[in-house]
Amino acid sequence: MDKALKVLEYDKIIEMLLDLTQGELARDLVENLEPSNDIDEIRRMQEETSEAYRVLVRYGDIDYSAASHIKHLVSKASLGSMLFIEDLYDIMQNIFLVSSIKRYLKTSIEDENLNLNHLRKLYDSLASLDDLKKKLSMTIVSRDEVADSASSTLRSIRRSKKLKNQAIEDKLNSYITSDKTKKYLQDAIVTMREGRYVIPVKNEYRSSVEGMIHDISQKGSTVFIEPMAVVKLNNELRELENEEKKEIERILYELSSEVSEYRAYLETNEEALKSISFIFARARLAREMRATEPILNDKGYVNLKNARHPLIPKDKVVPTTLELGDEYTSLIITGPNTGGKTVSLKTVGLITLMAKSGLNIPCDNNSSVAVFDRVFADIGDEQSIEQSLSTFSSHMKNIVHIVENAEYNDLVLFDELGAGTDPTEGAALAISILKLFRERRIRTMATTHYSQIKFYALTSEGVKNASMEFNVDTLSPTYRLIIGIPGKSNAFEISRRLGLDQKIIDSAKELLNENDTRFEDVLKAIEEDRTEIENKRIKINEENEEIERLREKLENKNKKLEEKQEAIINKAKEEAREIVKKAKNESAFIIDELKDISSLSKKEDRRRLQEAKDYLRDLEDENRLKIKDNKKRTKEIPKDIKLGESVRIISIDKFGEVETLPDEKGDLNIQVGIMSVRSNIKDIERSESKEEVKAEKKTRSINKAKSKNISSEINLIGRTVDEAIILLDKYLDDAYLARLKEVRIIHGKGTGTLRDAIRKYLQNSKHVIEYREADYTEGGSGATVAVIK
Repeated sequence: MDKALKVLEYDKIIEMLLDLTQGELARDLVENLEPSNDIDEIRRMQEETSEAYRVLVRYGDIDYSAASHIKHLVSKASLGSMLFIEDLYDIMQNIFLVSSIKRYLKTSIEDENLNLNHLRKLYDSLASLDDLKKKLSMTIVSRDEVADSASSTLRSIRRSKKLKNQAIEDKLNSYITSDKTKKYLQDAIVTMREGRYVIPVKNEYRSSVEGMIHDISQKGSTVFIEPMAVVKLNNELRELENEEKKEIERILYELSSEVSEYRAYLETNEEALKSISFIFARARLAREMRATEPILNDKGYVNLKNARHPLIPKDKVVPTTLELGDEYTSLIITGPNTGGKTVSLKTVGLITLMAKSGLNIPCDNNSSVAVFDRVFADIGDEQSIEQSLSTFSSHMKNIVHIVENAEYNDLVLFDELGAGTDPTEGAALAISILKLFRERRIRTMATTHYSQIKFYALTSEGVKNASMEFNVDTLSPTYRLIIGIPGKSNAFEISRRLGLDQKIIDSAKELLNENDTRFEDVLKAIEEDRTEIENKRIKINEENEEIERLREKLENKNKKLEEKQEAIINKAKEEAREIVKKAKNESAFIIDELKDISSLSKKEDRRRLQEAKDYLRDLEDENRLKIKDNKKRTKEIPKDIKLGESVRIISIDKFGEVETLPDEKGDLNIQVGIMSVRSNIKDIERSESKEEVKAEKKTRSINKAKSKNISSEINLIGRTVDEAIILLDKYLDDAYLARLKEVRIIHGKGTGTLRDAIRKYLQNSKHVIEYREADYTEGGSGATVAVIK
């Protein structure tokens, strides 16, 4: 496996992953990442990578560079040792990063579309440690500074230090600007030596300046002297510095003790941060490669869709689609040099290793990868002169190792199997090796130039030919892998196009045996057929795409037409509502005018006015039914309509029977109740039954029927108030329609509750002109007489 990792350049994938790993936490995980054989572990890692990939796409990235290893620091604190400022700063940075990641992941986890099961568990394991974070942030300013606010004592000491420094600087500034002393100075500046303020004095005047010498320049021309005037102040400053140091140490011990109390949480956080950082590094690689999560299996089945070699630049790589391990266990690839055969081998091998390492693979969705136990590879660099210099024995030594060790659930890759020796013997050895692997059902891919191996693949079960496409017109490979067709030798055609004399080419063809010639002719015919089929397939696909485009265009057009039709219908309904409303208002106005000029004392006039109101109300109800009808006419115009047939007039939503057949314009008469309505054949549809027509006929006779059946009194004794009011309301409607003049309502005496409720209702009834208590002969206080309008 180690040799395969090197040959397939797995280390370059690790380098790419390292470049995308932020911070130091996950670097060791990346550096030690190797393919696994545990399919459950691989599946978990693949799902983690895919989850993080979805988060990156939806919510962007977050910076993990501040994360660092702190376990050893926490352990040190737990032993009672003092942590330095930079140690506490690193711990604080980790805690702050945890808070940032929790905020970042919270939104992602709440997004149900992302389905982040693994990241949710890591999120739940992170502890915010707000109390410790607050204490550290109030104390630690940077990797080498403690804040003044760490303690009141520290604040006081630093205030005193500031004042002392200012006093020293003032005294020295007055010294160096004095006319008496400035002639002694090399420069009019104040500097520091050994932590004490000094001034640069010319060597020849060193005896003129009283003080302590702390340093001499390299050439000896300058002596750095601490004037006696500031010695005491410097000493006092030094004492304050010692006090500051002791106070800082006390604060650091206190914080270290605090950290030790959170040891378990801090260590758990580090592990979670490490895992999250590792997962998102893999996700960044997947995003860069436009990779997908493979479908894993332990059946030795490989199905790569538009697989791209991850180390070839995106603008140059040619996708490869291939299958192995189902119908056939061996795939033989033929084609010209530099045609892409070796790249195809390496693509399958490297993608297999990536998948086993939990990395998404640079393939289209729904690609399948087998979790092989091992990957063996004998791949030489045929793009360099080393191929001609390499010995057959060195290759065979590697092949012997593979033959002796490869087993059923391994993947074996051979590049130019049998090359480097006599072609006849090399081809025979290659076929024998391939037969052995086929018998063991070991998944094998091999590249070759030998026609004998092509023929072996054509005639052997479980073996499939494939070839790298070559464009004879341009004399260049296309790097496309064609499954099912062996590669044809293009030596003669290429030579002819490059200008080689045709006689030489014909002579060379004569040297080939008949079988070789026939085989090449068959391959040529197959290739021509394949090209023709491929061109037809491309044309069919283009036509299908055009059909789909036209279908979508038509659907969009129909949708717009339906929306426009709906808008027109809605607009018409709204206009109808306005017309009805306007008609109602005008009718009410006319009736009010008629009221004013009529002799309302005459009962006949009042009756006629009420009939007019009822007519208008019926008209309004009829129009409301029209507006409410949202049905769309989908039936065809009725044909062969017959006399007496039941139909519906769509525009007025009325049912009737055909009275006359349509004329040349399509107009006809429909009997609706007692009325004959003129309509057009386009505005009617057949009715399913005659019940609706019967209902129309009955409507006009209701009033007459009621006048025959309605009683002039109603007995409500024993009813509750609610029941009585409901019955009375219906009774008064019927009495009004029956044109009764007076009615008697029997309610009994009792407590008077029912009587009072009934009379209150009569007071507001639209059908009652007035009411009175019944005479003694009519029931007295146990009944009420109402006069109907």
